[in-house]
Amino acid sequence: MRARSSALQIVTLMVAVVAAASAQEPKPQELPDAPVAKQRDAPQKRQRTLNATIEVLERRSFFFPNIAADKGALSWKQKFELFADESVAPSRFLSSAAGAGISQARNSLEGYGQGAGGYGERFGSSMATAASNNFFGTFLIASLLHRDPRYFVTLHGGAGHRIGYALSRIVVARTDEGKDGTNWAGILGPLLAESLANSYLPVKEQTAGSTFQRYGVRIGLNTASNALREYWPTIFRNLRISKIAPGLKPQPADTRPATPMSP
Repeated sequence: MRARSSALQIVTLMVAVVAAASAQEPKPQELPDAPVAKQRDAPQKRQRTLNATIEVLERRSFFFPNIAADKGALSWKQKFELFADESVAPSRFLSSAAGAGISQARNSLEGYGQGAGGYGERFGSSMATAASNNFFGTFLIASLLHRDPRYFVTLHGGAGHRIGYALSRIVVARTDEGKDGTNWAGILGPLLAESLANSYLPVKEQTAGSTFQRYGVRIGLNTASNALREYWPTIFRNLRISKIAPGLKPQPADTRPATPMSP
């Protein structure tokens, strides 16, 4: 119950961020009556917003490395590199740090105790299980069954459609051929990771019931994480990170006068 409550708080936080991001997006049905000239500008404004989001997607996400930047298939080597990147991404550190804090406050995984040592063990076990999940899902199963482990943002449709799409990615995945297939990596990866976790979790957590309970919690967290990834380009754009992050500023246009050609 404590693990479920901790996961629920993390899920609630993620959903709140997604809801805030979706509220900032223009919704055609909510546009007020306007003169014809302004109505003509509305599609152009939406297109500019879409183009800006696509520009964000063309950069490889540092915070969420598994957001797809192109539609080309990944080799097994690229899937291994993606597993490594995901395991040390800022989103992974923040999620494990927050989860370990909530777990310690509620004294779940009580075998770890309290204090700095208990927090460190909770944080370490969270990072280890996430790395196992990425190894099995992003690399091993995805390579064997030819699945693309990245998240492809849909961009189109309202909040209901986009969140529904994000939830569906738990059981549906893109294949290396660009078609839809069963997301065996997302289904089996967490189960294998939680089974492996029994080798380092407190003895009380090493039962079949606890393993499947943690598996259900991880599936729920992965679902909420998909919703956050769906809106991450929008959040990134609205926070104007590209204007303050090194290397993300657009190159200034060359305003020098052209050199006249010699006759």
